[in-house]
Amino acid sequence: MALHVWLVYTLAALGLSLSPGPNSLLALTHGALHGRRRTLYTLFGGSLGFLLVIALSMFGIGALLKASLMWLTVLKWVGGAYLVWLGVQVWRAPPIQVARSAGAAQARGATLFRQGFLAAATNPKGILFFAAFLPQFVDPARNVAVQFAVMAGTFLVIEFLTELVLASLAQRITGWLARVGRSFNRACGALFAAIGILLPLRG
Repeated sequence: MALHVWLVYTLAALGLSLSPGPNSLLALTHGALHGRRRTLYTLFGGSLGFLLVIALSMFGIGALLKASLMWLTVLKWVGGAYLVWLGVQVWRAPPIQVARSAGAAQARGATLFRQGFLAAATNPKGILFFAAFLPQFVDPARNVAVQFAVMAGTFLVIEFLTELVLASLAQRITGWLARVGRSFNRACGALFAAIGILLPLRG
């Protein structure tokens, strides 16, 4: 990937990782209930789930590219529209609430890993999201497989580190999110919409 494209992608991936979603909520919840160390099981499970979803999304995008480059343009505009729609949904979403459970301390590492994996891998919007997001940065003139590998690796590192920070600060920020959660969701929703509008317009 061209360096400037990768930098834009990295900034977009960071913003998207901070947006409300099943795995960020799970990282917050497990961080508050189990602490950062045990929540690592959750994060590793989520990373594996995201890797599976990204691989499936990339397979579909790659198949379209082999069929015709025109489909990449179509996918960019359809994906942009989907990201705008997703932004509206996030804008309207209620504040994040962290549920607490008295028996949560008994959860084993394997259980936390499985919950993290399932939160990422079984989210029906996951493949749609990555199928909409990743094509915005694909350059058909360059090696597509290498671009996909770079984008997948970059996102997984950013997502893991972002969720680790959320889990580490869970005790401190859950109250803050309850107070300003709606404004936070609106900021994230605006980010989704901006990405959906601006990226398909890039040269």
